[in-house]
Amino acid sequence: MEKEENLKQETTENETSNEEVKEEVSKNIEEENNSSKEISPEEKIKELEDKLIRTFAEMENQRRRFEKEKEDAFEYGGYAFAKEALNLIDNLERSKLVLQSDEVLKDTEALKKTLEHLDIINKDLISIFTKNNIKPIDSINKKLDPNFHQAMMEIEDDAKEPGTIIQEIQKGFMIKDRLLRPSLVAVSKKTEKKDEKSEENKENSSEN
Repeated sequence: MEKEENLKQETTENETSNEEVKEEVSKNIEEENNSSKEISPEEKIKELEDKLIRTFAEMENQRRRFEKEKEDAFEYGGYAFAKEALNLIDNLERSKLVLQSDEVLKDTEALKKTLEHLDIINKDLISIFTKNNIKPIDSINKKLDPNFHQAMMEIEDDAKEPGTIIQEIQKGFMIKDRLLRPSLVAVSKKTEKKDEKSEENKENSSEN
């Protein structure tokens, strides 16, 4: 009896093993059939055309990027140098202010000639910058434009429309169509009435 049971068990195991082998073989055959499935000539041509189109598109994008980088390097290669060179104009303006406020030199012929020479140097610098497409930004009597101007203070002036530039603290410059530095300016605002100021003071004191 025991031998018969062992025989039956071995027979069952063999049948299971054979089934697994058959399944594995069928699976391999199916994979081979799928992988060996032939592509028609039309499909091959279509695939090659797609690859060519993608390749040419990538080449064109790279060419455009290269042209843009080359153009920027040519047009704005001196951007950093130009920005540093503006310090010359700033220093000339500061020197003029220092000399004009000197009580010893005030109203002297020496001061007058010195200021004239400084003005000539300033005009020469502006001329050199302009020839190299570096131009000052017009500010006085213009409306404040955040793209070109930076407001540093407000000054009461009823003769001007609020937001009008009435004083230039530091001149701004463009290099071609790119901002080199903004103009630092003072803009006009309406004069506050004394009654309004007193009301504001009362409100502030009551809150405190």
